[in-house]
Amino acid sequence: KMKKTIKPELIIALDFNKLSYAMEFLDQIDPSLCKVKVGKELFLAEGKKCIQVLRSLGFDVFLDLKFHDIPNTVAKACMVAADLGCWMVNVHVSGGRRMMEAAAEVYSSLRNPPILVGVTMLTSLNEIDLKELGFVSSVEEQVKNMAQLAMTSGLKGVVCSAVEARFLSSLMGENFVLVTPGIRLSGDNLDDQKRVVSPVEAADNGSHFLVVGRSLTTVSNPLEKVLSIQNMLRNRYESENSS
Repeated sequence: KMKKTIKPELIIALDFNKLSYAMEFLDQIDPSLCKVKVGKELFLAEGKKCIQVLRSLGFDVFLDLKFHDIPNTVAKACMVAADLGCWMVNVHVSGGRRMMEAAAEVYSSLRNPPILVGVTMLTSLNEIDLKELGFVSSVEEQVKNMAQLAMTSGLKGVVCSAVEARFLSSLMGENFVLVTPGIRLSGDNLDDQKRVVSPVEAADNGSHFLVVGRSLTTVSNPLEKVLSIQNMLRNRYESENSS
């Protein structure tokens, strides 16, 4: 089996309710070290201004609003995100093929479109939740089906847990982008032990982008932690490629 030789990149989730708090945090971090994710809380609090400001500081912005609506509505929202200069945008795979194709279609004519990824299953859901929703397959089966649907609908990748990244990376090929939240660092408060994956484990599983939030945004020494993640990933990458 060929060894994976990608070095994943870091995305910091800016889970703040004010742009000023996010800026204060980012004052300590150089844009060359990571990309940033703007989710519902910050976006609703500050609007498109937060994307413009973050971009002016040199950060690539992942707009994490998980569009899930009729095809025309989603396609138009994706176009606005592109106009704002977002680097990555996501939609819910459960919106179906026509919705995803409509989103991919509007990006196909752009020279430098955002990377369009699909959310498979929220990492907060388990088998019991799936049954309640009327799904008969296991989480793994469901994620696999959704990832394949996303790919054939023209999406560039999916958001999945690092646990699922392990089988998706071999199934979908290494150019299919895997974005994995739920990354925790050693010494973190492990809110839910079963789902915790370290940065190096996630890299070994084939993740392209590691999303880290509270583990960095709530600590007193975020730069130190960012650098230690980067070192871990670099060491793993170099040792693997030299052997």
